[in-house]
Amino acid sequence: MSARTLGPGRYGLARLTIGDRIETGRRLVTAELIDSFAEMTGDRFEIHMTKEAAQRHGFADRVAHGLLVLSLVDGLKNQAKAQFDAVASLGWDWSFAAPVLAGDSIAVTITVKGLRPTSDGQRGIATLAFDVVNQRSETVQRGENRLMIYA
Repeated sequence: MSARTLGPGRYGLARLTIGDRIETGRRLVTAELIDSFAEMTGDRFEIHMTKEAAQRHGFADRVAHGLLVLSLVDGLKNQAKAQFDAVASLGWDWSFAAPVLAGDSIAVTITVKGLRPTSDGQRGIATLAFDVVNQRSETVQRGENRLMIYA
């Protein structure tokens, strides 16, 4: 199994091996992002909306929506210098390991876990493992994405 960190460029099926990984940049999760996500989705559960409500539930500060963080993860993937030559996402299997609070920053390590060509040989399916950490290197989210990529 390879353990190379991919450099800048676009990677299709032929250029990838199991174990390849991409390290993303960081993204600060602000109260403004939480507010915007709540406005867009209508999810105004109280732990997201005020520090006081979050503290009543045992959190130190406002908690970012899990799906907001997942969306930021996908954005970090798509802004990384190393890119998958993607066609479309085929699905996510995801878990929220720890809360992401307003003021936390996240970064992602993406590891190629599986690769297979499609029946026409023009595309492939990459199974990607994600490890999302905060500024203290604590895993806050993790999961897998199946991504259709060009061969």
